[in-house]
Amino acid sequence: MASMSNEVRTRSERDTFNTRLVFLMAAIGSAVGLGNIWRFPYVAYENGGGAFLVPYIVALLTAGIPILWFDLALGHRFRGSTPLAFRRMSPKAEWTGWFKVGVNFFIAIYYAAIVAWAAIYTVKSFNQGWGDKPDEYFMGDFLQADTSVNYSAQFVWPILLVMVLVWIICIVALATDINNGIGKLTSIFLPVLAVMFIVLVVRALFLDGAVDGLNAFFTPNWSVLTDPSVWIAAYGQIFFSLSIGFGIMITYASYLKPRTNITNTGLVTAFANSSFEVLAGIGVFATLGYMAAQQGVGVDEVVSSGIGLAFIAFPTIINSMPLGGLFGFLFFGSLFLAGVTSMISIMEVVFAGVADKFSIPRKKAALYAGTVMAIVSCLLFSTQSGLVTLDVMDKFTNNLGIVFGCVCALIMVGWVLGRRTEIAQHINAVSALRVGLVWEFLTFVATPLLLVYFLVTEIMSLIKEPYGDYMQSQIGLYGWAVMAIIFAIAIVGPLLTFRGSQHLDGLETSDYGVPAKGRPKGTPNPLANPTAHN
Repeated sequence: MASMSNEVRTRSERDTFNTRLVFLMAAIGSAVGLGNIWRFPYVAYENGGGAFLVPYIVALLTAGIPILWFDLALGHRFRGSTPLAFRRMSPKAEWTGWFKVGVNFFIAIYYAAIVAWAAIYTVKSFNQGWGDKPDEYFMGDFLQADTSVNYSAQFVWPILLVMVLVWIICIVALATDINNGIGKLTSIFLPVLAVMFIVLVVRALFLDGAVDGLNAFFTPNWSVLTDPSVWIAAYGQIFFSLSIGFGIMITYASYLKPRTNITNTGLVTAFANSSFEVLAGIGVFATLGYMAAQQGVGVDEVVSSGIGLAFIAFPTIINSMPLGGLFGFLFFGSLFLAGVTSMISIMEVVFAGVADKFSIPRKKAALYAGTVMAIVSCLLFSTQSGLVTLDVMDKFTNNLGIVFGCVCALIMVGWVLGRRTEIAQHINAVSALRVGLVWEFLTFVATPLLLVYFLVTEIMSLIKEPYGDYMQSQIGLYGWAVMAIIFAIAIVGPLLTFRGSQHLDGLETSDYGVPAKGRPKGTPNPLANPTAHN
């Protein structure tokens, strides 16, 4: 019983977000990232324009929200970092949590480089420091990109220095308690991001050619709805943009108060994220319409995604735009803020896992793990070979790592451990909107099948044709080898013993009046009188 009392004390003393609003700021800040601004508009345009919103909304309702509720319920019920949450469910499930930690480790180290680029371009916007040929400047003077080598030891010093600054900001934010760190940073950055981006969108709507851009974005091509690839693209976008399957929402939900309304919280997060994506699409395509009008070409000839959109197409637009410096500041400043709020959520999965595993304070976990991540990040991505490393690592961690981790979590919880109904009962015990068999089917049957299809298709594609025409050695080193390291983390993590009182073999208690396996008969509920809904 001594172990039980230690466990109860650890769970009740775990940091919690002061209010549900603070959590929402953190969760929305995680979901709203670089992908919302530069990925969604392009994906929508390429997959039927306005018609794409149909499969997108279907994907949001049938997969995005159900899996978001699953992640929130898992973290909220077992109140631990991702590995600890799975460990509290069952010792044989812990590896799933460490797999997600590994994925987040690698995403964070390359994400920092893009955040640093956005910070530098925010400053360069005022005098159009990229010159008359943004494409040549970006690949040449800025990145000094060398795609012919596996690794270049030649550092690009401006990028290195700003990356160090980005890491310091994020580590400091995460070293303090969640309210003074994550809570305050996202509560400031997210509203500023929203204001900046709304101003940018309004400005874009009054540009010459903006209507042509919006027509290109919204004009529906209904015939694409019979194309399976369009539906796959919609589901893929939802997964990547909502931060589900990463372990982020599991970790954040472990800091929620006991009687937080999970379903309502998930709905607000999901619809806020999707609203920002649509807003981003309006702003981006209004601006691309202006670019097309200036060049006398069709919108389809200037559309691009990812790095090409942010660091080549938009600087080209800014060069010819009245008050271009202000517009550039708004755009790249938005990228920077969105990047930081997402990056700290990615890092939190790693830091929380380390803190729980070794029973050390947040400050030490942030300092130790953050220093290691920062060193690896700067060594790999501030060099002349950084662009290739980033592109390959992004492809493999996102398209393989996240999807595999999500599939494993759903199968492990739903079928190996048979905890489908229990998770549903937990959601219903604390939420106003109840879930049932439909939610269980979507979460534990339909979505895993769909994700397995994604995964098999992607693996076959990567094996059949080298990604991005890169050398096999580059793909092997920064793609397949990275996946191997993530699997190694998933194997080694559970072999290390949890230190401190927060670990108890087979403990599956419920703090919310939900029947739980493993609680000794007569053991009192540690939170028998939870507070009202937040």
